[in-house]
Amino acid sequence: MRLSIALITFNEVSRLPACLASVAFADEVVVVDNGSTDGTVELARLFGARVLQTPDWPGFGPQKNRAVDLASGEWVLSIDADEQVTPELRTQILAAIAAADASGCVAYSISRRSSYCGQYMRHSGWYPDRVLRLFRRGHARFSDHAVHESLHADGPVGQLEGDLLHQSFADFESVLDKVNRYSTASAQALAARGKRGSVGKALAHGWWAFFRTYVLKRGFMDGQLGLALAISNAEGTYYRYLKLWLAQRA
Repeated sequence: MRLSIALITFNEVSRLPACLASVAFADEVVVVDNGSTDGTVELARLFGARVLQTPDWPGFGPQKNRAVDLASGEWVLSIDADEQVTPELRTQILAAIAAADASGCVAYSISRRSSYCGQYMRHSGWYPDRVLRLFRRGHARFSDHAVHESLHADGPVGQLEGDLLHQSFADFESVLDKVNRYSTASAQALAARGKRGSVGKALAHGWWAFFRTYVLKRGFMDGQLGLALAISNAEGTYYRYLKLWLAQRA
């Protein structure tokens, strides 16, 4: 059965080559691009991808569903431009597809191993970070959330061995940029659900995010960068509720 790769992009020319090279075993690559200006579209086509350019940005969930809808393979693997499939995971994916009828599974979860400022984190709630990514076309959809979207399947879900490498934060500048962007989008999502913010809520949620990451999820075992990660998680949560409160005041 044919396998399609579905991914969305925006100015990913530096990270896209490693991503596309890791999924060269697939039968088809579909890219939905949101107006890149750095050569991402040309690079994707050079790798043989089918590219759709969209003028609007509906959010991560709807945009990923656009890519899924363009896929023609019986199976779809949804990945991000900052992710790469390891050789072990590639073997597992092909084996799962070959045995799909016998297993009865319509989707599979994958362990994602993410890096933070050059270090792959083994704790801090980051590993094993199981994400649902491989699925039979027509049996799974992404939620409509603008951020923190999730994939939902309508049947049995299996588990694959092997890791999906996630180059999440190359440096601290990218950490700060993502904290700012995601806290804004998350605050908007909370406001749309009728949630209220306050300085007290911002402090309480931020403290809990740090305690959960560093203590409960054993972030201290990731060394000094584990502490840095716990602090940035706390900051992102604090900013989310503070931005919500400030927006409501305005």
